Amino acid sequence: MSKPKHIHILGICGTFMGGIAAIAKQAGYRVTGCDANVYPPMSTQLEAQGIELITGFGIEQLELNPDIYVIGNVVTRGNPLMEEILNRNLPYVSGPQWLSDTLLRDKWVLGVAGTHGKTTTASMLAWILEHAGLNPGFLIGGVPQNFDISARITESPFFVIEADEYDTAFFDKRSKFVHYHPRTVILNNLEFDHADIFADLTAIETQFHHLVRTVPGNGLIVSNGREQSLERVLKRGWWTPVETFGNNEGWDIDADNHITLNGELQGVLHWDLMGEHNRMNALAALAAARHAGVPVTLGLEALGQFKNVKRRMEVKGIVNGITVYDDFAHHPTAIATTVAGLRHKIGSARILAVLEPRSNTMKLGVMKDALPGSLKDADRVFCYSGNLGWDAKGALAIMGDKAVVIDDLDALVKVIATAARPGDHILVMSNGGFGGIHDKLLKKLA
Repeated sequence: MSKPKHIHILGICGTFMGGIAAIAKQAGYRVTGCDANVYPPMSTQLEAQGIELITGFGIEQLELNPDIYVIGNVVTRGNPLMEEILNRNLPYVSGPQWLSDTLLRDKWVLGVAGTHGKTTTASMLAWILEHAGLNPGFLIGGVPQNFDISARITESPFFVIEADEYDTAFFDKRSKFVHYHPRTVILNNLEFDHADIFADLTAIETQFHHLVRTVPGNGLIVSNGREQSLERVLKRGWWTPVETFGNNEGWDIDADNHITLNGELQGVLHWDLMGEHNRMNALAALAAARHAGVPVTLGLEALGQFKNVKRRMEVKGIVNGITVYDDFAHHPTAIATTVAGLRHKIGSARILAVLEPRSNTMKLGVMKDALPGSLKDADRVFCYSGNLGWDAKGALAIMGDKAVVIDDLDALVKVIATAARPGDHILVMSNGGFGGIHDKLLKKLA
């Protein structure tokens, strides 16, 4: 029996590279990997699958002698292991390229792209295909609660992937999604983000058009009809049928969740999810699943059982009548949508919004002027300003006494707990762990 091919992954503990590691292992590869910080939950997940993890990027790892080194976009020039790989002219490839060449080559790839909602929409789509008995593989940047894993490979031809516009690797500055060659692609929305790698919105639109150029003529582009940015992308040229959603043409949904396609009723969506953004996500997922052969009625049935993704308005606990939520929102548009969704659900009860601006874009302060507007539906705002390179207090000053900015986490927890009263909803928003603030709050409230 021939020994399994061996890949060594640099930067294995990121969500995406960890997902690649998991499905490579499932596909029969020997997988080892390293990262600067090897810690739970990703380290635990990977070790449970028999993947050997090494802390740091020491050159002694070359002794593993893998068939190829798979490089995550966290790795830069100057990284000691990468430098030695280059010096010795050893074979290396980016994560997206390796995935495309080895595991996606014979798959019907369904890609979900957009500034917001990729994880949720990809999870909805994977679940619809699963419910329809199509047993899809998937690689998603979060944990869909209908599956409890973020990545898997199956015998099925269908593979759902969260198609990210972030750059591929230090040696490949194209967006990750150009590598996936989807037959079905969702363009969910498009706004300025990732200020650390894109100069402006036009630069991101160019990458989205690179993606459009890769979709075959027998494929389908499902595009948000409300977004002028996506309209501009498609005006640059398209070679694939396009179905729009959310704009009275193509796919649409009304206030009572009646779904129509070209004006004809397809069915009614019965579910527990909040917010207009999730209704739009549902339209996109239904359209993409229909292209893969799933009737809309079956898609609606699946969405009725959809459990969302961890860290999407996830209730962490209720203490003394006070509910604490965890949400991944970190871009002003996502913050506004999340707060509005909660407001719609709870009516006039108080929302205490707790924010950690920690994405690369937020740390640069590019979006700071949009923050007060995005938080307008909250009754009180508590912002953590630790490690910020800009003046959060100044940015939120327009909100007056409604906003508090504190740079010490324990002090922040104390102030929030003192302000909270029974019936309040504390909405914690961050794209990181936020120092375990949820548990600290629940303990303090008790």
